[in-house]
Amino acid sequence: MDDEFKVTPWDVEGMVDYAKLIEEFGTSPLTDELLEKTARLTKSELPIFFRRRFFFSHRDYDKVLADYESGRGFFLYTGRGPSGPMHIGHIIPFFATKWLQEKFGVNLYVQITDDEKFLFKEKLTFDDTKRWAYDNILDIIAVGFDPDKTFIFQDSEFTKIYEMAIPIAKKINYSMARAVFGFTDQSKIGMIFYPAIQAAPTFFEKKRCLIPAAIDQDPYWRLQRDFAESLGYYKTAAIHSKFVPGLMGLEGKMSASKPETAIYLTDDPEEAGKKIWKYALTGGRATAKEQREKGGNPEKCVVFKWFEIFFEPDDKKLMERYHACKSGELLCGQCKRELIERVQAFLKEHQKKRKEAEKKVEKFKYTGELAREQWDKSIPEPLKK
Repeated sequence: MDDEFKVTPWDVEGMVDYAKLIEEFGTSPLTDELLEKTARLTKSELPIFFRRRFFFSHRDYDKVLADYESGRGFFLYTGRGPSGPMHIGHIIPFFATKWLQEKFGVNLYVQITDDEKFLFKEKLTFDDTKRWAYDNILDIIAVGFDPDKTFIFQDSEFTKIYEMAIPIAKKINYSMARAVFGFTDQSKIGMIFYPAIQAAPTFFEKKRCLIPAAIDQDPYWRLQRDFAESLGYYKTAAIHSKFVPGLMGLEGKMSASKPETAIYLTDDPEEAGKKIWKYALTGGRATAKEQREKGGNPEKCVVFKWFEIFFEPDDKKLMERYHACKSGELLCGQCKRELIERVQAFLKEHQKKRKEAEKKVEKFKYTGELAREQWDKSIPEPLKK
């Protein structure tokens, strides 16, 4: 891959060329035809994640739509590794997933990988990852999923996942796992086994699975596509998003390990505003006078990119902002202040829903229709009496 950027499941660096990434990863572009078919089948206007090509690439999404059109249906699978608090970059793909669930009326499985983060993060205890699991689940529930069509499960609790992983583990040899995940002689055996557990939810139903996720996660599903049909299941499909940049530049992605680049979902709105004002990179000129004369550069501006990805739902207003910046009519301070207002409003609403989510955890994990159906499959018959 070109030296100017790097994309792996663990690291994203540089200015990502998404067209090159499609070629490198061997995926397909999300075409106008597929998006038009999505709008037609759902009888809905597409959300900004699709209209503005934040989701830009796919594997077998065309087959997912064909399955839906024919009546076979499909299901959704996504997840979260609970190693710390969630930020805006983490949650945006969940909003796209919510739209897909709502418009297609399908089941969603959300895997909370508290075991994985314990195995892969040297400094985290198992109690740490379990605590972060609960914290992250509140953020996910706050997005607004259907509690009877959504099953949120922790690997450490839903041990049926181990039984499902065993036949998968028999299909993956060490050289395959090492080639995809970069394992070494120092890698713990739990880490080496883990890809089988992560693939297991793609087999929860005898339908095609669709995974909405950032493209850096794609290597996890390439393995599944190698052996799924030999187990009598479909190769999993995926739609890939771009990365939400951190505050300080368009390179890489927002990172929880660099707090100054991220807005966390639990940040105090006032503090979040100060962080944006202090750190957010703009495409402005050195002085207001120069900007009025020469105009700004929204293509190089994190503030504009955040409006484009999530914080300006109106396409016409987004283009007005773009041209006002280019003409010098709109100065960076004003644009930042407007973004701060949007982010603060989002955080206040999300945190209100997050508090309400505390009463809903049980339903999403144990007692909702889909959750109960999955737990019933995992309970031995004698214990059901």
